[in-house]
Amino acid sequence: MSTAEEINDLLVANFGTDPLAIRPEVSLRHLRLDSLALEEHRLLIEDRLGDDLDDVHLTSRDTVERLVDAVHRRIVA
Repeated sequence: MSTAEEINDLLVANFGTDPLAIRPEVSLRHLRLDSLALEEHRLLIEDRLGDDLDDVHLTSRDTVERLVDAVHRRIVA
């Protein structure tokens, strides 16, 4: 499963996000992820992918694409 698929799966399973709403250009705010939800999502991603993402800093204004890119760069580093 790709990084994007893993992240999307977690959004759907844990936050009830409509899978059709998850597109690269959509802001995390549009998906109803506030700062607390973003932190929870970061922890879920860490658990799923087995990598520490403490240095990945995102806000709800960032897009799904930015999230996927940041996580992907971190796990391949």
